[in-house]
Amino acid sequence: MVWVVAFLLAAVLIAGSASLFRHSERRSIDAMPVYGKVPDFRFTTQEGKTLTRADLLGKVWVADFIFTRCPGPCPLMSAKMAEVSRELSKSNDAMIVSVSIDPENDTPEVLKAYAARFEADPKRWVFLTGPKQEIQDFTTKGMLQALSTDPAGVPTHSTRFLLIDREGRIRGSRHLDEPELIQKLLMDIGSLLRDSSTVEPSTTPSAT
Repeated sequence: MVWVVAFLLAAVLIAGSASLFRHSERRSIDAMPVYGKVPDFRFTTQEGKTLTRADLLGKVWVADFIFTRCPGPCPLMSAKMAEVSRELSKSNDAMIVSVSIDPENDTPEVLKAYAARFEADPKRWVFLTGPKQEIQDFTTKGMLQALSTDPAGVPTHSTRFLLIDREGRIRGSRHLDEPELIQKLLMDIGSLLRDSSTVEPSTTPSAT
């Protein structure tokens, strides 16, 4: 009789845990509203190839904004992206996109050398450059991120990682300083890979 009671109790606990997991998973997706739509773009990768918004449709991607001669947070941001990239090595539906906000210096050749420092696989992690004004408009007007130049002429930029869904919509962001950043990004990516729902636009995410 004791074993029967124990078995029934275990069954109830397992069923309850499964229900809570499904509820938690759904809530994590619902907590990622649409903040905007990635605008059309046509930039050049570190491999000298053209990449457009249309090329990324159907994939979930994480975007950040860096430059190779950055004296501040860029190397740390790229190191974080390298960790995410390694975790995504078996996924064909997730990518990383790093946009240079210093395109006059960051040619495809320069970006390729920078990418090599982080062992970036160009099939999974692309670095983009393009005409300066187009990069600026894409960053500030399209992706809603802060971008300026300090008195010494050095670019200053957002240290956020943006999450983009399969339909090319901005669904959230994470800050470089967040605790457990890698785990949070991977959870967000997983939620977006599972998500097939259509949600309504929300307010603009913080750009700093």
